[in-house]
Amino acid sequence: MEEALIEVPTMRRFAGIALISDRIPDETTILTFRHLLEKHDLGEQIFETVKAHLSERGMTMRQGTIIDATLIAAPSSTKNKEGKRDLEMHQTKKGNQWYFGMKVHAGVDKDSGLIHSVVVTAANVHDLTPAADLLHGDEEVVYGDAGYQGIAKRPEMDGTKAEFRVAMRPGKRRVLPDTPEGKLQDLIETAKAHIRSKVEHPFRVIKQQFGFQKTRLRGLAKNRCKIHVLTALTNLYLARGHLLTEA
Repeated sequence: MEEALIEVPTMRRFAGIALISDRIPDETTILTFRHLLEKHDLGEQIFETVKAHLSERGMTMRQGTIIDATLIAAPSSTKNKEGKRDLEMHQTKKGNQWYFGMKVHAGVDKDSGLIHSVVVTAANVHDLTPAADLLHGDEEVVYGDAGYQGIAKRPEMDGTKAEFRVAMRPGKRRVLPDTPEGKLQDLIETAKAHIRSKVEHPFRVIKQQFGFQKTRLRGLAKNRCKIHVLTALTNLYLARGHLLTEA
């Protein structure tokens, strides 16, 4: 960041540094600022402030939520001061591949595609565990992939009025009969998948546009703060067309 402020004029303008002769924050100052964000949970406050800003401009609908999770890898090397991997990260198996790191769970508005809730856990936490925290309570319908099978029966979902539209397990879908009923069921699953695909857009922005495919910080607290800031920026990125039109 220090180098970027020195070399990139647009970065200096964004940070309010008028001239290169002005004092540019050094690495220690920037690190202290990050610690301040983490200590006071300001990442979450930034996320909530951006949500409110977009909501005031009609950018969020509340009729439906798509829930999903994505894995963020963490360094598995033990070549560090402690000689250990990050103790708060864990490994999990997806398909035939093992991953070590953390998991970002998100609730995304089905109409706007914006993130309205996010939970960060170790990679070994099941997708269903934080699912209730991803709902805002006003949904009429909730979409999820096959990993959310059984969500409606969980005790924390008691009193939820939303209809759950969870994908059929791939193995069950593959053996659907070649009958009108089977073809109809397959079309329904295809329609669910088209709607659920919207949740992949913010995940792509976090990983590709903002380059967060692997953690650089140790521990969940630091990465949780970073994820909240990145989800706020992701919402602004996805809504940029609407916001620029208004401007």
